[in-house]
Amino acid sequence: MNAPTSTRADNRRGRRAQLSDEVAGHLREAIMTGALRPGTFIRLDETAAQLGVSITPVREALLTLRGEGMVALEPRRGYVVQPLSRQDVADIYWLQATIAKELVVSAADRITGEQIDDLERANEVLAHAVAEGDAARIEAAEFAFHRLLNRSAGRIKLAWFLLHAARYMPPHIYVTDPSWGTAAVESHRQLIAALRSRDKAVLAEVAAAEFSDGADLLLEQLERSGMWR
Repeated sequence: MNAPTSTRADNRRGRRAQLSDEVAGHLREAIMTGALRPGTFIRLDETAAQLGVSITPVREALLTLRGEGMVALEPRRGYVVQPLSRQDVADIYWLQATIAKELVVSAADRITGEQIDDLERANEVLAHAVAEGDAARIEAAEFAFHRLLNRSAGRIKLAWFLLHAARYMPPHIYVTDPSWGTAAVESHRQLIAALRSRDKAVLAEVAAAEFSDGADLLLEQLERSGMWR
């Protein structure tokens, strides 16, 4: 029996939205890492061919990025990448750090011993991925750890804001850096220990340091690439 027409249409819309999000994520990371420099025009057909998608999700992704101020539409010329300053990078990571500190301090009041054990297991998965140098698994394990941690705070809306702010953190430069992976595992161990002792001061300090180090790593890469020369 065939699926109802409305169901098929919903599935197509869902798939298109997913493709649009994936394209937006690809372009966002390229802009944040300097692969796409300010002043660069993003061609719909070239981007679609490069990513193996149709033009529609690329157009929708660019509309999303335009709303975020990452690209602008110039009449008769197309979408152009907007400037990214050092302060922009600092602000993005400051916002994430501010939310993350609030969440982890809240988690200290609510998290159970079982949830802390789950965090410990998730960090071991990350440690194994780091040891094997598997970038895809490192990214997935890092995300899984922080999802467990943020959910344990019980502040769903705040966790949602952090998830969306984290879109501007380009994962590739982190998960391909062995020293970052090792530091992340150790940082997580410090968070777990502080959660067991309910030490809010240490939790806030470690959470802030994670984002400060992340900002420094990105700024160093952008400086080396000549972004602001």
